[in-house]
Formats: sequence, structure tokens, C-alpha cells
Amino acid sequence: MCRGLAVLPITCLERAKDLKTRLGILLHKPELGHRIGTSSKLQLGSRQSHQGRDSSQEVLEWRESFDQLLKSKSGVTAFHTFLKTEFSEENLDFWLACEDFKKTRSKTKLASKANRIFEEFVQSEAPREVNIDHETREITRKNLSGATSACFNEAQAKTRTLMEKDSYPRFLKSASYQDMTKQA
Repeated sequence: MCRGLAVLPITCLERAKDLKTRLGILLHKPELGHRIGTSSKLQLGSRQSHQGRDSSQEVLEWRESFDQLLKSKSGVTAFHTFLKTEFSEENLDFWLACEDFKKTRSKTKLASKANRIFEEFVQSEAPREVNIDHETREITRKNLSGATSACFNEAQAKTRTLMEKDSYPRFLKSASYQDMTKQA
């Protein structure tokens, strides 16, 4: 799909990036009648947590650590919604795909899932390419030859660190998360 981008003139690519930026800005303008995050707020009155705690308590725990957020199904959903507003949900989608991949027991399914994940997220110019360095990309490519449940560990760890250091702090400061904590 994205292989065709290489043949486009650089001005087209620059224009596409500019359009993406402008759309992102427009999505955040409250005067347009819709603010991102408000339509997808979590309902905080119900008991959602698998541990039996009130979900409002769970929302407050998300700020304690990135791990707390990732352990919560509703936390992952809220974080994913936030990442969509920043056009960076591929990082979380990749991390979740890797978590699911690790649960695969069949060797044949392991190999086909590994190739699918690599083609969608890791290879250069992948449709939903994650931001990892060339060295990690190459290590991951080599790991595919003998696909094990650990073949994405390094790429997954780098993506997780990027989310934890970059996106997670912005999520905690976002209007949607602040609204959720006020409800809690």
C-alpha cells in the first residue's frame, strides 16, 4: 500500500503531512461543536474492574504508572482514544498485537502472525509503521526466520518506552483524562 509513496513527488508528501497536521488541529477546536474525548468518556458509575474496585478509583490509579493504565481494559480504551487524536494509535496497537502474539501456541500460527505483525507495523514503509530505530527493525527482521513468542520483544519494549515517556504524560494532561478524574 505505502510502497507507492516513493514514486510521488515530494511536494505531494509534504502536502499530505500538512493536511494531517491541520486535521489534527481542527479536531481539537471546541468551537467546531465537538471536542475529541468528550464523546468517548468512560461511564464512571459502574463496577468495571476485574478486581472489584470502583472504576472511578481505577481512573485515578492510571496516573500512578503506565503499567496501571495498561492493566486496565478501560484504561487501554481511553488511552487508545487519546492516541487517535494524536494520530499515533499504531504504537498501542502494535504493543497489543505483540501481547496477543505471545499467547499463540501453534508454531504455524506463530509464524504467520509474526509475518503479519511485521508487515503491518515494523517493516520500512509499513501501513502502520511504528517509530523504532533501524537496528531494532533489523533485529526483528532476523528474529522472524525462527519465529518464537519473543521475536518482537525488543521492538515492543522500544515502542512501550516511547509511549510511556512521550504519549502517556500528554494523556495525563489531556482534557479527556482531566474530565474523567473530575468525575471520579
